[in-house]
Amino acid sequence: MLAYLIRRLLAAAVMLVVIIVVVFSIFFLVPKWAGVDIATSFVGKQADPASVEAVREKLGLADPIYSQVWEFFKGIFVGRTYSGGGDVTNCAAPCFGYSFRSEQSVWPVLTDRFPVTLGLALGAAVLWLVFGVAAGVLSALKRGSIWDRGAMVVALSGVSLPIYFTGLLSLAIFSYGLGWIDGQYVPLKDGFGGWLGGMILPWITLAFLYAAMYARITRATMLEILGEDYIRTARAKGLREPVVIRKHAMRSTMTPILTMLGMDLGALIGGAILTETTFSLPGLGQKVLDAIKNQDLPFILGVTLITSLAVLVANLVVDILYAVIDPRVRLA
Repeated sequence: MLAYLIRRLLAAAVMLVVIIVVVFSIFFLVPKWAGVDIATSFVGKQADPASVEAVREKLGLADPIYSQVWEFFKGIFVGRTYSGGGDVTNCAAPCFGYSFRSEQSVWPVLTDRFPVTLGLALGAAVLWLVFGVAAGVLSALKRGSIWDRGAMVVALSGVSLPIYFTGLLSLAIFSYGLGWIDGQYVPLKDGFGGWLGGMILPWITLAFLYAAMYARITRATMLEILGEDYIRTARAKGLREPVVIRKHAMRSTMTPILTMLGMDLGALIGGAILTETTFSLPGLGQKVLDAIKNQDLPFILGVTLITSLAVLVANLVVDILYAVIDPRVRLA
């Protein structure tokens, strides 16, 4: 088991380095090949040549690409100093770049908004796992029943309806109509009750979409597994049905569910843009939209790297859970 974990950690570290190099090249090398001057995009097309050259010197855009990548790597661990045009800007470690649009380092903005997105993703993940998997298992066990048909209708609705529709509908009913939930986001440091009241509707809205998909996948996988030979053998040995479902069928069913969870959770941590926009949550998703509008490349680069890291960590956790659920993974 230890050797398996070491191999996965080394593979994740190598992949992270590759991702940083590729993403950095996409954001700073490809525009150069396409004839786009990044320095001009920062200061505007009406700026004088001296201002453009000062920004180019400050960002290090005139240096070779390998030098730029090395400076970026080094800045993450020891910080970085941007100097040019007589101006000096210090970016403390971990430095994920400096936004000359907002005149602030990228990392503090990420750490300020990341807890909101993380809380949204984790809270919704708990809801969609509990209700989605439970609905899928019950539908498979009661195949063809009214419960099965009703659950699949609800699941189909969840997959079909867009988040901005279900989000606005939930706000209209539970916040503006019935007044049960305030619906306004409150930071966790200002009180758990207010924070929970502001997050419950985004959790439900986001979980409704994913729970629907997880219910369908769980149902299809469970039906397939219940027809396997080892399930019939377990029943023939006299094991009670709850034991057969819990110890044999559920283990195999959870494998594709964990695969989906790793990808979905990692992507959501990068920013659930539609949900955050609908409920006015100050998370990464809303900031990404603003950065795209303002062509704030350093911040977009930072969010991209955080998203990639989140996907790597989520898949690493999934790989570890694979080894816990299926001993064949450890042996392999």
